[in-house]
Order: sequence, then structure tokens, then C-alpha cells
Amino acid sequence: MTLLTALSLFVLSLLVGFEVISKVPATLHTPLMSAANSIHGVVLVGAMLIAVSADNAFGYVLGFVAAVFAGMNVVGGYVVTDRMLGMFRKRPAVTNDVPEQRAS
Repeated sequence: MTLLTALSLFVLSLLVGFEVISKVPATLHTPLMSAANSIHGVVLVGAMLIAVSADNAFGYVLGFVAAVFAGMNVVGGYVVTDRMLGMFRKRPAVTNDVPEQRAS
């Protein structure tokens, strides 16, 4: 693939991505993005493949940093998703009953 083809594909994907995300209502944006972050486990696999194919110290360090960031992205996606779903769970009813005191 030539540089011009790759660059035009990148710009086209940016425009399509922006158009799709801009149509999402604000109430659905955070759950959608948190789920997308958790799906990005494929980035973690790619970082590990880069680390395996490295042949010098810079490549190993770059692969390690990429794997750390990808892991944080996946874990962060699950954490945000869990917090968002927690907003829809029913909470147990809290009562302010004071237990009766017995006279001794």
C-alpha cells in the first residue's frame, strides 16, 4: 500500500468515525465508549505481538509500554462499564428506624 493510499484511508476513517460518534446521544455516549474501550483488547494482543517481534532494547521497551497502556485501556473500560451499570441497579431501601431501648 502506498503512502497516499494509506493516508487517504486514514483520513476517510477519521471522517466516518467522527460522523458516527457525533450522532450518538449524550446519554448513550459514555456507556458506548466504555464498552468500546473494553473491546479494545485486540490492541493488547497487537502490543504483545510487537513486543515478541522486537529485536532490540528500544523495541522491547516500546512493546512493554504499549502493552501497559493497552491493559489500562481494557481495565478502564470494564471499570467505567461497571460503574455505569451500577447506576441502574436497585439499591436496598435504607430505613432510619432507631431500635427501642429497654429500661434496665
